[in-house]
Amino acid sequence: MPLFEWEGTTERGDLQTGELEAENKEAAEKKLQANAIRIIRVKRKTKGLNIKIPGVGGVPTKSVVVFIRQLATMIDAGLPLVQCLELLGTQEPIPAFKEILLKVKASVEQGNTFADSLKPHKKVFDNLFVNLVAAGEMGGILDTILNRLADYTEKNMKLVQRIKGAMKYPVTVLVVALLITAGLLWKVVPTFAGMFKSLGNRELPAITQFMVKLSENFVSALPFIVAGVVAVVVTYKLIRASEKGHFYTDLIYSKLPIFGNLIVKASIAKFTRTLGTLVGSGVPILDAMEIVAKTAGNKVVEKGVMYARDRVAEGKSIAAPLMEQRLFPKMVIQMIAVGESTGALDVMLTKIADFYDDEVDQAVDSVTSMMEPLIMVVLGGIIGTVMVSMYAPIFSMADNVGG
Repeated sequence: MPLFEWEGTTERGDLQTGELEAENKEAAEKKLQANAIRIIRVKRKTKGLNIKIPGVGGVPTKSVVVFIRQLATMIDAGLPLVQCLELLGTQEPIPAFKEILLKVKASVEQGNTFADSLKPHKKVFDNLFVNLVAAGEMGGILDTILNRLADYTEKNMKLVQRIKGAMKYPVTVLVVALLITAGLLWKVVPTFAGMFKSLGNRELPAITQFMVKLSENFVSALPFIVAGVVAVVVTYKLIRASEKGHFYTDLIYSKLPIFGNLIVKASIAKFTRTLGTLVGSGVPILDAMEIVAKTAGNKVVEKGVMYARDRVAEGKSIAAPLMEQRLFPKMVIQMIAVGESTGALDVMLTKIADFYDDEVDQAVDSVTSMMEPLIMVVLGGIIGTVMVSMYAPIFSMADNVGG
């Protein structure tokens, strides 16, 4: 459907601009008049060059949170859903998200439910989002559900940012260390080696001989090293693409000496917050557990939660099968059991999630404080060894000249 740019004023005289979809100019003008807009101009938007690059042009989580908050406020104020989507869609600055919102609006106009209209856009609105919206529509509390979704999305976004922040520093320093080492072996060591050869057959210290040979082998083996790195990355991707490979790599990550504790705590926080949000919004427990498993992002957690779901379907409690799987610490499972017995499972899950959010913060600080000195020692040791090996013959010659 064609897109029209418009400019007009409200009944109060405020100037507004935007875009809307319509079959023709007359239909666009009728839509504006129906929304009490006094038209100044309406013209069809010309399509420019639209190039989509893979991996570029995604929708940031922050933009989704802003959209949810604004939509909840508009619905609470009594505005029709189609009008809310049109206003938010035309004002959205991110082209990819704008296109999605206008498609959702068009689908709702055709008579589909809001939840069904969101389903085709899984990269932005996942199963959790769609099911909560469906529960909100059925219960007539869509604005409340959207506010809960915004809270959940914000907290989950902060959790992901904290994890990425903890990983970013050591990975960055490691990459820099590797690049510096490669540069020394590729350019600096050969320069010194050429200088030493020009001085004759003087015997070099053992550490210098080792570094010169390492440099010569590095330069000749560089294509094979690059090919090996590419092969390792591709192999890892293929392993993660398979069901078993994804499961076992997630299991290995959770057992890592430094980062494993952080990963486990983050998984607990996400599991409890997601399940608490779903249960508190009126989603049936079996459906909620299936959604939690699919949105966990961790195959170990997914398998454990699906096992627990099957046992719950047989009439058991949630806590008992989770205890069998040894998925989470005993304290977490005992708190879940208390929540089940008191009928306040969603409240208890939210408390656990808040507690483990703080635990993740502390784990991030702990990991960062442990990694900083370790990385400095490793980086300093590599560069120091190369420098000492290169300057050792010079010091030796200076001693001989002095003698």
